[in-house]
Amino acid sequence: MIEAILAVVGVLLGVGGKVVYDRQQATSSKTKIDKQLAQASSKASDIVLKAKDEALEIEKERRKEWKKTEDRLAEREIALDKKLDELDKRAEKLRAGEDEVEALKNEIREIRTKQQEKLEKIAGLKKKDAADKLMQMTERDIKHDLVGLVNKLQNDAMQDAEEKAATILVSAMERMSSEVTAERTVTAIKLTDDEMKGRIIGKEGRNIQALQRATGVDILVDDTPGMIVMSSFDPVRRQVARLTMEMLMKDGRIHPGRIEEVVAKAQKQIDKEVDRAGEDAAREVGVVGIPKEMLRLLGELKFRTSYGQNVLLHSTEMAHIAGMIAEELGVNVRTVKIATLLHDVGKAVSHKIEGKHHHIGAELARKYGMSEDIAHAIEAHHDDVEATTPEALVVRVVDAASAARPGARNISAENFAERMRDLENVATSFDGIDKAFAISAGREVRVIVKPERIDDLSSIKLARDIANKIESTMQYPGTIKVNVIRETRAIEFAK
Repeated sequence: MIEAILAVVGVLLGVGGKVVYDRQQATSSKTKIDKQLAQASSKASDIVLKAKDEALEIEKERRKEWKKTEDRLAEREIALDKKLDELDKRAEKLRAGEDEVEALKNEIREIRTKQQEKLEKIAGLKKKDAADKLMQMTERDIKHDLVGLVNKLQNDAMQDAEEKAATILVSAMERMSSEVTAERTVTAIKLTDDEMKGRIIGKEGRNIQALQRATGVDILVDDTPGMIVMSSFDPVRRQVARLTMEMLMKDGRIHPGRIEEVVAKAQKQIDKEVDRAGEDAAREVGVVGIPKEMLRLLGELKFRTSYGQNVLLHSTEMAHIAGMIAEELGVNVRTVKIATLLHDVGKAVSHKIEGKHHHIGAELARKYGMSEDIAHAIEAHHDDVEATTPEALVVRVVDAASAARPGARNISAENFAERMRDLENVATSFDGIDKAFAISAGREVRVIVKPERIDDLSSIKLARDIANKIESTMQYPGTIKVNVIRETRAIEFAK
């Protein structure tokens, strides 16, 4: 019994202790939560106060800016009011001046009317009658002279019309004229393998030395990996060397004796190809009677390029175009076709004969008995020799047209754009320039000046100064037109 009582008491004590412990834990947790709430409330209060302070500072700054803006607007309003007052005063003066001018006009009209009345009384004729009599007398006196003058003008026009039309047409086309540029001087061949490279060089370089002696071409093996580069100013020699190298690489037998045989064979093959090319070009254009020596030189142009444009194809293209223009103008078609076909023939020997290719070509034409008209047209297709015949002008124009057509020459878009920018920069480097535009593919620069700074006489001097600076600082083909524009506009609205 006692044990049961003690067990019950122990249970009661344990439950009581648990309850007391739980109450203590709850009280401790509540105390911690209250402390945390108090701390959070304190931090929130600090943040709110800081935000309020920052808001006040921002408000102060904005009010300062608004104050400055209001002050500026007030100043502008005052200035505008002053200007409006001045405009009103000027308008009043203008209206007063207009009234004075109108009064003077009326006075002049009255004086003229009185004078006319007095003259009518003195002459005994009305104004209309006097004018009719004067016209009849004048017509009778000059009628015969007018008829003779009209007949003379008509006869002169009929006699000069054809010649003037041809001159005007050719002069207009000549504006496209440009220079012909340099040619390529190297040829490259791809090697099949490194073993072939060693066989071409040979023991102690004897094979490559034999090739250079036999062909007269510089052969470079080590400069470009996997390639053989042949360099020479003579395009025919380069082709002989190229063909020789291809034949040797295909055959595989490479030694000095074999090299001499292959070079001789390649030389004959290229000679035949050159002769055939010249004859085919003349036949395609439709001209006969060209000396064989000139045809030979013409055929050599098959292996010559200028800015990536094949010179022989360029010449045949020119001859076709020139023939059509010559027919339209009524000039000698045969002379024009032959001169255009042979105009660059001097390039075939420019590496052998000193001088410019058009001078060399003209001398060769004279040497082989061709007419002076053809020789002059060949010589005058560049600007350093004046073209004195319509045929020479046609050759000059067609040369520029063939070389300048899109895709004819390898000129990069970057270089073209840079040249256009340089042209505009030269124009805008002068004072008083508003805008400058390079147009017509760089053959004209249009300059717009500020009219308040540049007057009419100054614009003439400015055009000359810009042209002089372009000549001294830039390199360009043909001619560049400098067009200075000065314009003043006065605009008003009637309401």
